[in-house]
Amino acid sequence: MLSGILRDEGYAVDAATDGQRGLHLGLSRTYDVLVVDRRLPALDGLGLVSRLRSRAVRTPVLLLTAMGTVHDRVDGLDAGADDYLVKPFDLDELSARLRALCRRALESTDVLRIGSGHLHVGRREVELASGEQVALAAREFALLWALASRPEAVHSRADLRRLVFQEAPASSIVDTYVYYLRRKLGRQIVRTVRGLGYRLGAL
Repeated sequence: MLSGILRDEGYAVDAATDGQRGLHLGLSRTYDVLVVDRRLPALDGLGLVSRLRSRAVRTPVLLLTAMGTVHDRVDGLDAGADDYLVKPFDLDELSARLRALCRRALESTDVLRIGSGHLHVGRREVELASGEQVALAAREFALLWALASRPEAVHSRADLRRLVFQEAPASSIVDTYVYYLRRKLGRQIVRTVRGLGYRLGAL
C-alpha cells in the first residue's frame, strides 16, 4: 500500500520485503531517500541502517516503527537514521518528512567533486579545472548526478533508466545521454564497464 501511495506522488519505488534484500538494494543502487521498517525479517532495520552507514552510504533514512519510546528513537538515530516516524502515522506527515529529507540532502551536497572539476547542483553546471563552466540540460545533469552520487558504483543501464529516464520508451536512451555528456565534458567523464554498465569517470 505504501509503495503504491508513494508512486502516486511521483516517486520511483523499489520495495524490499526483508533486510538482506534492502541491504543489497541500498549498496547497489542510488536513491534519494530510504524508508526502512524497524522490524524486518533476515536483518532488522537497525542492522540494515548500521551496515549501510558502515559502507559509506549516506542516503537519508526515515525509520518506521511501532516502538515509540525515547530509548527506541535514540537507538534508531544512533544506528544512522536521519528521522523516525512511529506507527500509526499520518500519510501527509510521512510525505512532508520525505520531502524534507530529500531537500536537506540536496542542500548538503550542493557541490560534488569530479576529478579535477566540480558539479554545481543548484546551477546545474560543471566547473572544469580551468574555471570554464559548462551548462547541462536537465537530463544530462540528472544522469551525471546519479553517477556522481555513488562514484565507485557500477550502474546498469536498467538502473540508470529507472532513476533518470522513467518515461522514456527507447531502451537506448541511457547510451544517448552518455554520448551527450562525453561530447560536452570529454570521453573520460563516463567509463564503460563492459557487460555491466557505466560508472563515473573524471574531468
